[in-house]
Amino acid sequence: MADADVLSKLSSLMQRGLFENAEEQVASALKEIFGGRYYQAHLKDAQIRSAAYRLGALEDDRGVPYAGLISPDNPPSGAYGGTSIVWFPTKEKGSLLGLGVGTRGIAPDEGLLTRPGHRRRVEGLRRLLSQQGVSCWTKSDPAALGAEVPESVVARFSSYKGALERYKHEVYCNVAITPDMKPEQARQIVQQFFDLYAYERGWKPLAIAAEEFDKHIEHLERQLFEHPNCDSINNLLQSRRFVVLQGPPGTGKTRLAEQVRERHFSGRGTTIQFHPSVTYEDFVIGLSPEPAAQGLAFRVKPGWLLQAYKEAVKGPYLLIIDEVNRADLGRVLGEAVYLFEADEVGGENPRTVRLAHEFDGKREFALSPNLYVLATMNTADRSIAHMDLAIRRRFAFANLPPDPAPIRAARIGLASDAFERLSRVFVEFCNDDALSLLPGHAYFLARDEADLLQRFKFALLPLLDDYLRQGLVGGAQGELQAVRDWLYDTVEQGS
Repeated sequence: MADADVLSKLSSLMQRGLFENAEEQVASALKEIFGGRYYQAHLKDAQIRSAAYRLGALEDDRGVPYAGLISPDNPPSGAYGGTSIVWFPTKEKGSLLGLGVGTRGIAPDEGLLTRPGHRRRVEGLRRLLSQQGVSCWTKSDPAALGAEVPESVVARFSSYKGALERYKHEVYCNVAITPDMKPEQARQIVQQFFDLYAYERGWKPLAIAAEEFDKHIEHLERQLFEHPNCDSINNLLQSRRFVVLQGPPGTGKTRLAEQVRERHFSGRGTTIQFHPSVTYEDFVIGLSPEPAAQGLAFRVKPGWLLQAYKEAVKGPYLLIIDEVNRADLGRVLGEAVYLFEADEVGGENPRTVRLAHEFDGKREFALSPNLYVLATMNTADRSIAHMDLAIRRRFAFANLPPDPAPIRAARIGLASDAFERLSRVFVEFCNDDALSLLPGHAYFLARDEADLLQRFKFALLPLLDDYLRQGLVGGAQGELQAVRDWLYDTVEQGS
C-alpha cells in the first residue's frame, strides 16, 4: 500500500529524531507524500522545509531544528507566515509533531486560521487522540498569537522544552512521537495530523488512501457532536440524579427523556412543562381556594415536586421538566433548590428544608432517593435567560445536538443534502453561541420528498429567515443566506 509506506517513512523519521545527514531523507519523505498519498499536483500548494533539520542546531545556537510543510506563498527560506505542519526532532526523545503559525504571523492563512471550523477540527483531533490514549494539547484559538503555551503543557512535554519555549506563541497543537512508540501507532498519529492539514489545504487523497482519509475527517466531525442515547442518559441520572438535556429545537430532547422513563423507569414518571407563568405554588407547595360554608377556605395543595415525591416513595420515579429554562427558576424552586444536591439525597442525614406550609402533617421535607429529575432546555431561544449559576451547578448537563443518522436512514437525498449544507455553514463559520442554532434533525424528517418540501417551506425557511433577520449567526450571515436561497429555490421548483 503506497501511502502506508509514505506515512511509515515519515513516522519512522520522527521517531528516530535527530541524526547525521537527515535533511535529504526528510525532504524526500515529505516530497513523496505528493503522489504517494495526495495527488502529485498538490505539491505546488506546499513548500517543504527541511534545511532547518540540522544536528548541530542545538549546539551552534542557529535555532530549534524542525521540518515540515508551509504555505507556498512564503519566501524559500527564513521566517514564514501562515499555518504549517511541522515536527521538532531531538537527539534521544523522538520528535514533537504539531500544527503551528509562522513567526511572521497568520498571513497568508488568515481565513483558515480564524475560521471556527478549523479550530473545531483541531480540537476534535485532540479528543480523538485522547480516546486512543495519546496525550495531545491544543490552543483554544489557533490565531491568538498573544497566548503562550501554558507552563503545564511545557512540563508535560518536557523533552521538547526548547521548541515549546522558542515557539510558545506560534504552536497551537502538538503531540509527541517517541522512539518507544509502536510503529503502527506512530504512523496512525502522523496520518491523522497530515490528513487534517491536507483537508484544510484542500488536497485530495489518492484512491488508495481515500477511505482512510474520509473516515478520519468523519471522525473529527463526529467529535463536534456527541450523541447521547437512552442508556447513557440513564447512567448519568443514576450517578448525578438531576440532569438537563440541552440543545436546539428539533433534536428530540423530550422524546429521549420519555424513552428513558419508559425503558429505565418502567413508565413510572410524569412530564410537566415550565413557562413564564409557573410559580413556586405550582412546583413546590401552595394554597388552593375551595368553597366552604362561610365562603371560601384554603387548603394546602402539593405542587408537582411533592406529588412526584409521594409517587417515588413507592419506587423509582422520573420527573421530566420540559423547557426548564422558560420559568424563573429562582422563584419557582424557592428554598427547594437546597435539596438539589445529588450526594445528599437519602442516607442517614439527608438535606431538608422547611416548607411554607405543612405537607403530610409536617413542615420538614427531604427528597426521596427514588426520585430523579430529567429536564430539557432549549439553547437556541435568545429570549430565555441563562440558568442561574447556583442552580446550574446542581444539575449535570448533556448536549443533544442534531443527529444526521436518522436523516440518512430516511433515504431522502434532498434531506441529507440540505442538512449537510446547513451543517457546514454552522460548523465552519459560526461562533460557539451561533453553533447551537443549527436546526435539529426533526426539520429534515418527512414521509417523502413532497412532505419534506412542505416542512422546508413552512418550518425550516421561516426559522432561517428569523436567524438572518435578527443577525444571530454573525460572520456566517452571507454563507447562511446563500444556503437559504438555494433551499428556497429548491422548494419553489419542487412545488
